[in-house]
Amino acid sequence: MSKVEKARLDKQLERLVGDKALLQGLTDMLGMDQSEEAYLNRFVLKTVMDKYDEIMNCALNDIPFMAAYFANCPEIFTAMEVPWWIFLQTPFLGVSSPFLASDTDETEKMGWATDFCTVLRLAMFYVEKDLTPKPAGLISLLHPCDGTVIVHQALAKSKAWHDVPVFGADSPYWEDERSYNYYADETKRMVEFVTKCTGKTLDVNKLREVCKISNKTYALWAEYNELRKAVPCPHDWTLGPPQCFALACYYYPGKPEAVEWFQRMVANAEKRVKAGTGMAAGERIRALWFDILPILWQFDISPWLEQEWGVNIVMNMFGYTPYEPIDTTSEQTMFHDLSKRALTQMPMIRQARGIADNFLADIERIVKEYKIDCVIWPGHMGHKDGNASIGMMREKCRELGVPFLSIGLDLFDKRYTAIDEVKDRISKFFQASGLGQKK
Repeated sequence: MSKVEKARLDKQLERLVGDKALLQGLTDMLGMDQSEEAYLNRFVLKTVMDKYDEIMNCALNDIPFMAAYFANCPEIFTAMEVPWWIFLQTPFLGVSSPFLASDTDETEKMGWATDFCTVLRLAMFYVEKDLTPKPAGLISLLHPCDGTVIVHQALAKSKAWHDVPVFGADSPYWEDERSYNYYADETKRMVEFVTKCTGKTLDVNKLREVCKISNKTYALWAEYNELRKAVPCPHDWTLGPPQCFALACYYYPGKPEAVEWFQRMVANAEKRVKAGTGMAAGERIRALWFDILPILWQFDISPWLEQEWGVNIVMNMFGYTPYEPIDTTSEQTMFHDLSKRALTQMPMIRQARGIADNFLADIERIVKEYKIDCVIWPGHMGHKDGNASIGMMREKCRELGVPFLSIGLDLFDKRYTAIDEVKDRISKFFQASGLGQKK
């Protein structure tokens, strides 16, 4: 490798190296805590760092890897033994908070509109400025939103990734058997694309083994979610839905490591439910945060909610979806069920790609099953599909008898709506709704 090539690769890996260092710092802090809960969190942090190591190793040693999404049937990548990652991971996790503000400003200089989803703008910035390792191929999403489609059109024409082949499975609108079968055929085309990019092939028997493990993972996840219905909830903001989603859908899809982690997670929650204790200090308000909650917001909002108002975010959009097990009878049944899950069951994809009833039905189910006291829609500026449904979500919550708050912020740029302003809106909401006094 020449000096020029080495310098370019170092530049591509700079954000990943920085992220890993920050995650290692969090891991070291948790190392001082010998509790079971701390172990469960350390496991997740190590998992994230292992993913960084995997991708950096591929980049350094010229090993083909794919850029894809959690809604691209990740069990298939596991079965094919294909390294992959979500190239949106850096802004999505929000770990590199020292860079995010300046990086976001740079996206404006590139000409991206400020009302365009920040995470997608950042992804394009990292590609165009050669700040992310180049994959052997990109599997795009043609759903759930216009922004996702637009950014992949831009990537396909990008000078930086001009030699990266792109594939997007055509996603049908309706949710019926014809749609599922059609999308299953599209998924088979995706497998052919991955083979062309990496040289790896799919063995049906290996896929069956992976899907069986995935079924165990999702069954344990469902069991854990049942335990979160207990009052008080066995875990607080530091442990729960985000970690479950990450391990099942991204880092360990169809892998034994996920099963082991979920078994320990369930055992810990069972112990707490049996003892009648939760981790939250005096849980008084059980909230549904109906969206994602990146790390950079998590540490600003969640501790304050708990300490100031006794709020426990019992569930969020990424934590609970009615997943169905994969039928492993045949190749066709596996592709059918994997494609159905990718199209209609994955969070954010599920709610945003179709009719507004998907938002409303999920809110109603979670509010009723988890004894939710209030629903908070953060109103991320990039989630225009959900923001268009605010009136219907508010009306649904009125029918259910629970207060509803829409904030309006940017989940990836805290300058859009300042933290203090967000806290002020939440405080006034609690005061006006009569949910309780400050602790």
